[in-house]
Amino acid sequence: MRIVFMGTPDFAVPTLDRLHADGHDIVAVYTRAPAKAGRGMALKPSPVHARAEALGLPVLTPSTLKSEEAFETFAGHGADVAVVVAYGMLLPQKILDVPRFGCLNLHGSLLPRWRGAAPIQRAVMAGDAESGVGVMRMEAGLDTGPVAMEARLTITEGMTAGELHDRLMPLGADLMGRAIQALEREGLTFTPQATEGVVYAHKITNEEARIDWSRQAEEVARHINGLSPFPGAYFEADLGKGPERVKVLRALAHDGSGTPGTLLDAAGTVACGTGAVRLLELRRAGKGGVASGEEFLRGARLAAGASFA
Repeated sequence: MRIVFMGTPDFAVPTLDRLHADGHDIVAVYTRAPAKAGRGMALKPSPVHARAEALGLPVLTPSTLKSEEAFETFAGHGADVAVVVAYGMLLPQKILDVPRFGCLNLHGSLLPRWRGAAPIQRAVMAGDAESGVGVMRMEAGLDTGPVAMEARLTITEGMTAGELHDRLMPLGADLMGRAIQALEREGLTFTPQATEGVVYAHKITNEEARIDWSRQAEEVARHINGLSPFPGAYFEADLGKGPERVKVLRALAHDGSGTPGTLLDAAGTVACGTGAVRLLELRRAGKGGVASGEEFLRGARLAAGASFA
């Protein structure tokens, strides 16, 4: 199959590898342009960009797909299908109509639940029992197209969004690989999404990262795990030089009660509106290492009764 691949983050890399390993003719790789990163603010290519170059594949980083020039370039690839995995740019209908088999999207949820930008984080934050990936034929609407194949997995207690992300990557790569094989045989069938159960996974904002200790313990733990590792849920505490921001990267609901935000013991148990949470992994903002709750509290010289805001 002649394939145009469109993706940007590391989530998309295993799918690119799978299609390349299966011997398909990847005629172009579209990704977001290099962005400034690091202390020196040097331009850094996306993970897909770096991997495509390593595989010797042609890379394009257009700033828009809406121009006539972008359309002519895309059409010139003569692709049978476009495979889209977390590309980060909307595809106009004119682009969607170009490949003879259309554009297939690998989406990180079980549609129609969690359409949109942050399906993995939102599934953990909401306490979903399972997640998965699906292969969908793209339409102009946001993740509204019919679905051909799905693969599911269980979200276990305490699983972070980062862990779910890492488990979905190979699952999605395998699913898309099998979908393209079925498409070659003209054996890929699509089923319209249900009209009930539609939920949107809105983009994660920095404003929602602060921990609200007044919520129920289960909600606080899910909020923490759903934002781990990025952007990272946080609280503020006085670590000896005034209030500092501390990120919590893993937590579990735990027995305990008290004024919300109060540290209850040396193990890292903090009172919530109902119940308490045990803080398992923490990191001071701007600092490198991750510490257990006990290690962090010992190093920060925080004792029971300390208040977290």
